[in-house]
Amino acid sequence: RTSTMSTIASTFMAVAATAATRPVGRRAGPARSAPAFSTSRATFARKSVSTRGRGAFVVRAAEEKPLGVFKLEYDISNDDAHRPKDWKEPVVVAVSGAAGQISNHLLFKIASGEVYGQDQPVALRLLGSERSREALEGVAMELEDSLFPLLREVNIGIDPKLVFADADWALLIGAKPRGPGMERADLLEMNGAIFVEQGKALNEVAKPTCKVCVVGNPCNTNALIAMENAPNLDRKNFHALTRLDENRAKCQLALKAGVFYETVSNVTIWGNHSTTQVPDFVNARIDGKAASDVIGDQAWLENEFTPAIQTRGGLLIKKWGRSSAASTAVSIADAIKALVTPTKEGDWFSSAVCTDGNPYGIAEGIIFSMPCRSTGDGSYEIVEGLEVNDWLRERIAVSEEELTKEADCVSHLTGKTGGACELQGAEADTMLPGEM
Repeated sequence: RTSTMSTIASTFMAVAATAATRPVGRRAGPARSAPAFSTSRATFARKSVSTRGRGAFVVRAAEEKPLGVFKLEYDISNDDAHRPKDWKEPVVVAVSGAAGQISNHLLFKIASGEVYGQDQPVALRLLGSERSREALEGVAMELEDSLFPLLREVNIGIDPKLVFADADWALLIGAKPRGPGMERADLLEMNGAIFVEQGKALNEVAKPTCKVCVVGNPCNTNALIAMENAPNLDRKNFHALTRLDENRAKCQLALKAGVFYETVSNVTIWGNHSTTQVPDFVNARIDGKAASDVIGDQAWLENEFTPAIQTRGGLLIKKWGRSSAASTAVSIADAIKALVTPTKEGDWFSSAVCTDGNPYGIAEGIIFSMPCRSTGDGSYEIVEGLEVNDWLRERIAVSEEELTKEADCVSHLTGKTGGACELQGAEADTMLPGEM
């Protein structure tokens, strides 16, 4: 059966609302089943009207020219003849903020097989906005032109309910930046509306097993908002990115010890992705030995190392003139690989996860970075038994209090009542890494 490049397009972003409506193709199988290998590459549409026939999903869409992106006749049966027999079924990865600088680095890593593996074909679903539509088309064109064998599909759109359909992974990178004079509470409110919508969309159309990684800041509480608006997804499926902070901590410990990065392990970032985060040198190891013993400079660890990690993003802006993009993309890739690859025996990784039932007495119902390990199936468990001395405990409590206050500020967005926002004024306002 032959289908046009606009078959998948019919469920995505419009290029013209005034064009004539006409049938453009068929998509077989139940709506929530794992997708077959793509009938298309990059595709576009805004509105669709669907009708059901015998065993087929007939799509009608308003569309125009493909704006430079491939639009070919393609017989889906050709895939079976050419794809390697050891390939897995495609994984559907939805990415918001897909036209941004972080995504411009990340998407090519995913498409190349670096993130999910060389036997894992990928269908990319890219979410943008009306303002970023043409840039998003450019991203799709570059992905097409790169000829990645594992990239079986590229679809772009501006409606999360369409882009997140049947997603296995949702990487929520897009968020509105903090404006001049804006307090943290204002930033939470502004981005909260975005993550309410995206959480509801995930709840409605993503696979129940979908793993969600929130990158857009303030990422911990944005992840909380999305999670509370997606009750059909397991709360353990939600993560906020603190892997970049972990990578930065490993780098600084290695430099101080005069060793290479790969010898540093067991590094934890506790708490919020803000300047209250706690990089844990107490449990970190260098070449299997306690990092504190190898470095032998407790004053440096407490008074220089810790604030250096907390403020690293701001320093990068001063040097580079913009916030981190490439290193953030690398850390997102690392965070995903940590979940799809078994954790090395005795090691762990950092991820901000739901605190429900955690073994460290952190208040439940927030997203808090803790040590985790995975069997490689996308799930994780919180690592128990780490030493939490008085120095760590005091600072962890500060980050916990901040996240609890943030949760109160957005309680009206998470279905809670009675919360009062106390994040007002300069004294109560911590900066996010990378903010000036």
